[in-house]
Amino acid sequence: MLFSDHLILVRGGGDLATGVAYRLYQAGFPMIVLELPNPLVVRRKVALATAVLEGTAEVESLKARRVDTWSEARRMAKTGEVPVLVSPELPFTPTKIPGQKKHPQIIVDARMAKRNIDTRLDQAPLVIALGPGFTAGIDCHAVIETHRGHSLGRVIWSGKALPNTGQPGHVGGKGSQRVLRAPVAGPASWKASIGDLVVTGQHLGRVDEAPIFAPFDGVVRGLIAPGIEVGKGLKIGDIDPRGDIASCFTISDKALAIGGGVLEAILTWLNEANSLDRHEQ
Repeated sequence: MLFSDHLILVRGGGDLATGVAYRLYQAGFPMIVLELPNPLVVRRKVALATAVLEGTAEVESLKARRVDTWSEARRMAKTGEVPVLVSPELPFTPTKIPGQKKHPQIIVDARMAKRNIDTRLDQAPLVIALGPGFTAGIDCHAVIETHRGHSLGRVIWSGKALPNTGQPGHVGGKGSQRVLRAPVAGPASWKASIGDLVVTGQHLGRVDEAPIFAPFDGVVRGLIAPGIEVGKGLKIGDIDPRGDIASCFTISDKALAIGGGVLEAILTWLNEANSLDRHEQ
């Protein structure tokens, strides 16, 4: 790997985090992904979080495998396969000491919680966060814009990303209608599968005993893993009105744009550090 001395920790393994991981992997960075024990990811076919429940995941050229310990994750990160470790919290004591190879040099908070759960500026030499809920220079060193539009993927070194609108972006002329939400709390189960073409009113599955129906004609782009306990109102599925089956199994334009922003931030930081070293010599 070109940047083998710069271990990156990606917190979150959803579809946007996977776009980040893909960009970093292609550029030659080793990384470790942290996830929840029961991931709430919807676009499971393009999410490394799938490895938590299935043992492995493969998204385009990116291969991931669940591991059980931090030491195992560090070893696997050097092999070209991405380790996915169940760890809601950081599994080590943070350090900002450059060259401390036992710990990540770079942390990316890609959990998309729309708020800062526990990310701090002092957790690594470079801390990057995605989307709203963070202030660059206070919570982290850089924020990546995640809102669709002109600023998507831009690196923010001072200030915040655009605020959370609470509304999904429009795809194929559909906005909030394309998101399936749990009508009640309980376990999810499905009759449909990701990649299926569906028609308006088609029975897709249920949460507990409450049925879920297709809101319009389209393709099932994402479904939360069956058996996962969900809360009322939680996003559990995604219907794409464009009907493009192939897009259900490839990383989205949005995820790649955000991943490009993360890569830019990292290379900018490395370039500045290299320039400083040369100046001091």
